[in-house]
Amino acid sequence: MTTQTDRTPETAPFVPSFDAPESQGRKLAIICSKGNLDMAYPGLILANAALGEGVETHLFFTFWGFDMINTKTSGDLKFTMLGNTATHLPQGLGGIPGMTHLATSQMKKAIADLDVPEVPEFLDQIVASGGHLWACRMSADMQHLTEADLRDDVEGIISASDFIELTDGAQLLFI
Repeated sequence: MTTQTDRTPETAPFVPSFDAPESQGRKLAIICSKGNLDMAYPGLILANAALGEGVETHLFFTFWGFDMINTKTSGDLKFTMLGNTATHLPQGLGGIPGMTHLATSQMKKAIADLDVPEVPEFLDQIVASGGHLWACRMSADMQHLTEADLRDDVEGIISASDFIELTDGAQLLFI
């Protein structure tokens, strides 16, 4: 009978090399599916960080994430505490008139205090750094939107299959 200590490992353990060329050939695909102010920033921050590390970065905007690239809505994303238990406040407060406006104003101030740009400017920065913006065909059709409704730097309205093909081998994040 062979015990665990009698076995010789067939492969050496994986030890990351921090001296390797940074991010060579890496890709990151971020699917942005939410249009709330608090859910817009995680994808943008991760995209910005990846681009800073030299990672090829693609963002795919689908469902309510489309609000981030729609010229009519991108500068006016809201934050609501209603149904958001992470605010650690009584949920009933979220239903009081004016609370969404107050919560949105407070979040925008907190973000600005950190010198983080608002969503449209952050997208400008991501594109200027080499990031790619893509819109979901199904979401565009559902919302009756065309390329004319979107930011000029959105590279196209494509299907989910096209996005998967375009980002072959990428790390995938769904937000």
